[in-house]
Order: sequence, then C-alpha cells, then structure tokens
Amino acid sequence: MSEETPFAVRMQGIVKQFPGVLANDHVDFDLRPGEIHALLGENGAGKSTLMNILSGLYAPNAGEIAIFGKPMRFRSPRDAIKAGIGMVHQHFMLIESHSVTENVILGLATPRFRLRIKQAGETVAKLGEQYGLHIDPETAIWQLSVGEQQRVEIIKALYRGAKILILDEPTAVLTPQEAEELFRILKHMAGAGHAIIFISHKLDEVMQIADRITVLRKGKVVGRRLASETNKKALARLMVGREVLFHLEKAPIQPGKAVLKVENLQADNDKGLPALKGISFEVREGEILGIAGVAGNGQTELGELLTGLRSSKGGRIFVAGHDLTGKAPRDFIDTGVSNIPESRVEDGSVGNLNLVENLMLKGYRQTPGLFLDYRQWWQKSEKLVRAFDVQGASLRTPARLLSGGNLQKLILARELSSQPRLTIAVHPTQGLDIGATESVRKILLQQRAEGKAILLISEDLEEVQALSDRIAVMYEGTIIGIVPPETPREEIGLMMAGTPHKTETQ
Repeated sequence: MSEETPFAVRMQGIVKQFPGVLANDHVDFDLRPGEIHALLGENGAGKSTLMNILSGLYAPNAGEIAIFGKPMRFRSPRDAIKAGIGMVHQHFMLIESHSVTENVILGLATPRFRLRIKQAGETVAKLGEQYGLHIDPETAIWQLSVGEQQRVEIIKALYRGAKILILDEPTAVLTPQEAEELFRILKHMAGAGHAIIFISHKLDEVMQIADRITVLRKGKVVGRRLASETNKKALARLMVGREVLFHLEKAPIQPGKAVLKVENLQADNDKGLPALKGISFEVREGEILGIAGVAGNGQTELGELLTGLRSSKGGRIFVAGHDLTGKAPRDFIDTGVSNIPESRVEDGSVGNLNLVENLMLKGYRQTPGLFLDYRQWWQKSEKLVRAFDVQGASLRTPARLLSGGNLQKLILARELSSQPRLTIAVHPTQGLDIGATESVRKILLQQRAEGKAILLISEDLEEVQALSDRIAVMYEGTIIGIVPPETPREEIGLMMAGTPHKTETQ
C-alpha cells in the first residue's frame, strides 16, 4: 500500500468508559483495504466494545475515527452503514419464513411504496455470483443450511454497500467444510478490495485467514503482529499474559460399566417437530462421549431430556440402572446426574443471588434440620471458589457480575462438588476465552480421571476431538455414526453434513 492510500479504518486513542469499567483505554486500530485483520483478546478485553463503536452502537468518550481518510462521528448504526461498514453477527438476524431477497431488503428505506422483489433478487444473484456467495434469491431461509444462512448475512451487508466487514465469531456454528468455504469467500472479497475484521477465539483459524493481528488485554492493545511472523503460542501468551496449554494430556483409562444407557430415544422440539428420531448409545465410567453436530440437529433437546427438563415421545433413559424415563429434574439430581447447561446465565445460575446462594441451589436439601446453616455453606463455598479458581468477586457478589469464564467455573463447582455419577456438559466452553477454556477442559478431564461418566455436547469439533474417548455425530435427530476421536476432522465434518461413516465404533 502506498503512503497516499488511506486506511479503510483508522481508530486513534479510543476511550470508552462504563460505570466502574474502562473498556477501551486509548486503543489504536487500523485496517487496510484488501486485508483480513484479526482482533483477538479474552472475554472482557474490549473487542466487542471497540467494534460496537466502529459499527455506531456506542459513542466513544475520546478518540477519533476515520473511514478511508475521512473523519467520522457516528450517531447510530445507520451512520456506520452509510459509511460502508457492515457487521455479520455470530447469531444471524434472519426471518426464517421469508425468502433470501426479502431478508436482504428488509429495513431499507427504498423502495418506499412499491417493492421491486424481482429487481432486488437479480441484484442479490449478481452479488452472489461476483463474490462466490452462490444462493437462490427465492429460497426461504428455513430451507438453507447454516453456512448458506451466513452467506445471506454477508450479502445483506454487501447489498447496503459495505466495503468494510466485521465478522464476529463467524465459524462458531459451521462444519469444517463450511468454515473452509467461508475462508475462500473472505479471501476472494479481500482480493476484490474489501477490508475485513475477523473476531475469533480459534487461533488455528486466525493463523489460517489473517494478514495482520491485533491483540487486546484489559482494554489495551498489547500486541500487533503479522500472521506470517507469529504463532499460536505467542498469541495466546499475549492474550492471557501467561503460557497456555493447547494440548491437554488425556491419560489412558479403561472405561468401566455403563452409567448412562439411552435406548431408541425420541422427542419433539419446541415447535412440535421431531428433534430426536430414535437414538441409542451408552456412556461408561471413566469415559467422555462427545456429541458432535451442527447446531439445530437435536443436541439441545438431548441435553434437556437427560436432565429431566424435556419429556420424551418414546424410548428409555437409564442412569446407574435406574429407569429415569419421564422423571423430573429432581429425580435425575438424586440419581447423581449433574447438569452444565447450554446457557450459563438463563439456566445455570440466578444472577441476583450471590456466589454462596448459587452454590447452595442443589445441595440445600441435604442440610439436616429445619434451617440452613449459612455459616457452614459459607465455609464450603470458600473452599469451592478456591478449588475451582473463581476469580474477580467476593462471596457476596451477585453472580450476574461475574465474567463468563468465572460464572462457568462457579457452575462447575456446584455441579461437580456433589460427586455425580454422570455429568451432562452442554457447550461448556462456548463464548469463553482461551484461558477460561483451558481451565474448564482441565476440570472435565480430571472428572474423567476420577472415573466419572461425561456426556459432552459441543459444536466446537476441536474440543470434542481433544476431550472425547468416542464421538457420536448427530444429524437431523439421528446418530449417523460413532467414531474414535482420531478420525480425520474432514471425515467428521462430512458426517455432520449427513454423510454416513463407513466404519463405526460402538
């Protein structure tokens, strides 16, 4: 890039303060036309705040923003869109019953009185052809795969004239093949002159896709690197401030007897449609059985069934020889089932209760006598908080004020301190930074080493392969195959997309 060529984005001295929190502390960030720039940092490092400022959601307390050399002051997201900035969120903003074209033009000021669907569809098709985002403009969103829905989100931004794209955790719900296809598209777009900001916790992806990398820690820039001149370990050290173990040792263990047996399990989803279509498997002592699959293939319903939160339409559930089919959550708890739920905020904790009260939520019934011994629970909570390294709060702190990683460790402390026979862990590291992810994975492997049975449900295929002893792949409510963890990533990705595996390990 010549000296005369302006930056696509130049943010200088950005400061953003919330009550009690300095989210961005004089941050400098720039983005060049034709490059993919990765933004890294732990949860709470200031990445989202910085991008919310760039996309017009927040106004900075101090600092300057220039887009293609022109000073800007955004008063709303509409101003950012007019300046050529588009954001593709991790959770898609699409209406399933509408077509691709209808979703793309939704919310536009023009045409004001008469929709020109055919003309808009032609433009959508041309954009898809131009950037390799091949999609049928007339198809309804519900008929598209997750990867295809993400293409619609990118086309929405391009249709509005975006020259700068912000992608927030764009591969979180994609199969490996869909992720590779996305990278091909992004590189093609960068080659056409677009400037792309790529936010991800997955360092392998960052090293694969990024040209440059900026790392934030505690609201400050702690490093800027060319991707060609750094590596995963160095980036992790910058993010966390210490060495991070990427490969956790998984000691060889001979699994014991079956703790969980599922036989021909069937269930509907919240819409009354079949979510599980007769699945069977077992989890043994000292074993982690991983459930891999793209979101929406029955994993959520399976986790709820195995903790008593959803009723089955058929089949049986046995835990330690007890038939728990159709039983209430309390029966599952009393039989030794712990639950690390998909949503740590909505289902795993009570935000306005303090740490001690959250740790008491299940164990209070075992307290002898009519009254709770709060002093005893306080002492027990102190030990659990230390043992599970819950940081950044006192025992009186409301759980809602904990970071995602510390809240997850609090839930693990409650669920695992009861010495469960079986743990149902649903997306246990989703949304966590690299340091918190390492801690949670170590805890699960320690449970395995102690002979506990664990069912791990995760959309992170790298995590499933790293922790599991066997992997069951789900597709459209069925288990399409059970394979060993060393099965090539590409083969598991094909299974996640519906291709049966030739040989299975039962």
